[in-house]
Amino acid sequence: MRAAESVDIKAVVKDYARELGFDLVRVTDAAEFAQDRDIALARIKDGLMEGLPWYTVGRVMRGASPEELLPGARSIICLGINYYPEEPGAELEELEELAGPEVEARRVGTGLTGKIARYARGRDYHRVMKGRMRDYAAGLAARLGTDVAARWYVDDGPMLDRAAAARAGLGWFGKNSNILTRELGSWVLLGQVITDLAMAPDEPLVKTCGSCVRCIDACPTGAIVAPYVIDNARCISHLTIENRGAIPRELRPLVGDWIFGCDICQEVCPVNRKAQGTGEPAWGKAALATADLVGILELSEADFRERFRGTPLLRAKRLGLQRNACVALGNGRNAAAVPALRRVLREGEPLVRGHAAWALGQIGGPAAAAALEEAALGEGDDEVLGEIRAALGEMGAGV
Repeated sequence: MRAAESVDIKAVVKDYARELGFDLVRVTDAAEFAQDRDIALARIKDGLMEGLPWYTVGRVMRGASPEELLPGARSIICLGINYYPEEPGAELEELEELAGPEVEARRVGTGLTGKIARYARGRDYHRVMKGRMRDYAAGLAARLGTDVAARWYVDDGPMLDRAAAARAGLGWFGKNSNILTRELGSWVLLGQVITDLAMAPDEPLVKTCGSCVRCIDACPTGAIVAPYVIDNARCISHLTIENRGAIPRELRPLVGDWIFGCDICQEVCPVNRKAQGTGEPAWGKAALATADLVGILELSEADFRERFRGTPLLRAKRLGLQRNACVALGNGRNAAAVPALRRVLREGEPLVRGHAAWALGQIGGPAAAAALEEAALGEGDDEVLGEIRAALGEMGAGV
């Protein structure tokens, strides 16, 4: 079945996307992403993708070829949704679901709360966007009066999403490797619909970051090792989400109070100065802006899954989030966290115990030293014992 000849396919594609709640929509062709493929392969070869075992040469090769992802592909519809909170510049200061009776004592600035990247403060965007793109593809077929072959991707598929967005003119590459858009800055979630519809491609933007290096200078861990080049193993987002092991000791003080992701390179970006609050209910309320760190340490596996059900925080796993909470507490240096960290040293899993020991060493004081000395006497895990001894050594104490 062929679309009626009088139908402006590209106009329908764009109008319908906006009708379904996509803030940005542009179109590019389905040619191979040869240059971007080569850049991604070089990143793997140089060891800059360490810690992401799923990011393989095969994945990159497949993602660079839209024709391989969808035989007969002719166009890529690039979509964007604004996820910036409704009140730009104003942050909610508590995680309502983890508040409890002591929430007033656990506010931002006390060293007892942790920050969550803005994209993760609402519903899991993969579910929201994939569901909407599925409806979009089906609706296009109905509106055009023709069968439409389509495959859709967010950032968990092989598609080179930022490459497609840049070629379509949705935005341009920032030096922090994010896509920057004229309309919404970098606070944009990207999606792509590969289709067999033939459309004239939109032009890429003739725009760069010029001489600005604010994102590079602001990154605490030095993860932006050169313009457009990220060392994944040093990135706070990787350390707090994908990383399943210990956070390197030398990087822990640099993580600050981030417990899931990081927004620093976006917060300092001049393009984001005029950020607009989203009207999207899945992210607009920013209910997870900050989290009670002591409350996180007390979560059972069942509690963790229930509290964060439907949110991206499940990706970090309970032990990962508790590990991150320990690091944030250590950096907060609030002695009120010592009892909770002491309980973790007695009852927690080895990964979390080791980071709790580090946190106690950072907080210092007689109570922290006593907790560490007590734990050292009964600790059977060599790595945890090493963390305890290192923490005691830094405090000038010993067993």
